Amino acid sequence: MALSDGVFAIAITLLVLDIQVPQGLDSDGFHEALRDVLPNLGAYAISLAVLAGFWRDHRAIFHRVRLVDADVIWLTVLGLGLAALLPFPTALVSEYGDEPTSVVIYSAAVASLGAVHLALAVVVARRPWLHGDAEPLRNEFLYAVDLGVMVGVFVVTIPLALLVGPAAMWWWLVLVPVKVWLGRKDDAAAK
Repeated sequence: MALSDGVFAIAITLLVLDIQVPQGLDSDGFHEALRDVLPNLGAYAISLAVLAGFWRDHRAIFHRVRLVDADVIWLTVLGLGLAALLPFPTALVSEYGDEPTSVVIYSAAVASLGAVHLALAVVVARRPWLHGDAEPLRNEFLYAVDLGVMVGVFVVTIPLALLVGPAAMWWWLVLVPVKVWLGRKDDAAAK
């Protein structure tokens, strides 16, 4: 878990490195630089939420893991690699958010990370010898639906961005009510 925690922490830290205001600006230049940094802050907030969610979910998956096999190791390394990569597409969206290609690259990265997490969760759930009698922290079915919906939303964004351009990013807001609803279902199932 220490390696995973470290990779997520570094990826989150790297997100903020693109956010800066040059020194020595006059008042007008300072205010213009602040306006110019707003897309970076928006991209940072989205990617922070994405990475924080995947970190939380990664810890929940491994909460019950007692043994690992080659598939778990391979999927974990692939997922950590994708998490470490996320600052790059985040920088693309923050600097070139008006380019559909930036939205496509970001969406593909998040969808890939979600697909790997979904595969990891399925492998752990279907191999009882990996977790013994330990109970999952979340309802496994609802978690799979949550990840599946997220992957679906980001996959749909890819052709949508090619058709309507960067406005396709608004499609990501569909995840807010879905995640709230699934969170309430998960809470109710836990009681």
